[in-house]
Amino acid sequence: MTFDAFSTRRRLLASGLASAAFAASPGVFAQAPSSKPSRVLRIGHQKGWLSILKARGTLEKRLTPLGAGVSWTEFNAGPIQLEALNVGAIDFGDVGEAPPIFAQAAGAPLVYAGATVPRPRLEAVIVPKGSAIKTVADLKGKRIGYNKGSNVQYFLVKLLEKNGLKYGDVQSIFLPPPDARAAFEKGAIDAWIIWDPFLAAAQQTLDARLLVDATGIVKNRGYYFSSRDFATRNIDVLKIAIEEINAIDTWASRSQAAAAEELSKVLGLDRSITDLYLSRAAYGTALVTREILAEQQAIADTFFELKLIPKKLNLLHAAPVDLG
Repeated sequence: MTFDAFSTRRRLLASGLASAAFAASPGVFAQAPSSKPSRVLRIGHQKGWLSILKARGTLEKRLTPLGAGVSWTEFNAGPIQLEALNVGAIDFGDVGEAPPIFAQAAGAPLVYAGATVPRPRLEAVIVPKGSAIKTVADLKGKRIGYNKGSNVQYFLVKLLEKNGLKYGDVQSIFLPPPDARAAFEKGAIDAWIIWDPFLAAAQQTLDARLLVDATGIVKNRGYYFSSRDFATRNIDVLKIAIEEINAIDTWASRSQAAAAEELSKVLGLDRSITDLYLSRAAYGTALVTREILAEQQAIADTFFELKLIPKKLNLLHAAPVDLG
């Protein structure tokens, strides 16, 4: 997802072309018609932990005393959720590190409502089992597939820097995960930088070898976002949402087998894949801090230097409350 692609899709959503798609999305209000809430938290989500929170119904129970309800709409990617936020279709969603930066560069009024703990083991460089590539230094001159403008592109930049290489020392092949997997299988790329659960699936079904993960290189957090307007008027609702998400994290950390089973059904993946995925996951979600915003600022600065975004960003005030 580049800045230009984000801007184009945003314009389409802002027009009437996207309205039918949003209307057809499976939004479900949590409260009965007889008790219409005075406020509604419209959540956009991808298949994953928020799907499990939705099934639990605990967020709805927590918000009922506040006169607030919940609606849910499922999306297939984080950038689409951000575009939905920008046109006023949702109030809250989940996303990785990079997409919010493109959204902010395109003028989206988003704030970071919450962030996960660092999860560096959930993204990695993989190579075919019999590859001659044994170290990061061996990547010089090689064809590396990855999703342009994603968190793994930032990972690649920092990985090369740490190992004495420059970004231009490798051949970047920009491919979304499904296309990158196909290229990896055919030998059209020498290495693939990817995140879980795609990473675990490649290890389990393609016998891929993990060269290096992001440990000690980048944090790889997940983020929960809202709009500035919604956050200003509903900070109490957002705090409860983050608390309930953290409760799911806590359950998963203590009941990993049950979490892997439930997540495998949500994602439609074999249980062995989610077992591997969760074996290296880290758990915990909280409100953003100044230090976390500084991490995002570093990514934004890197993307500006790579000319992936057209202007420098200042993320100091991208929190729903004043951090002081």
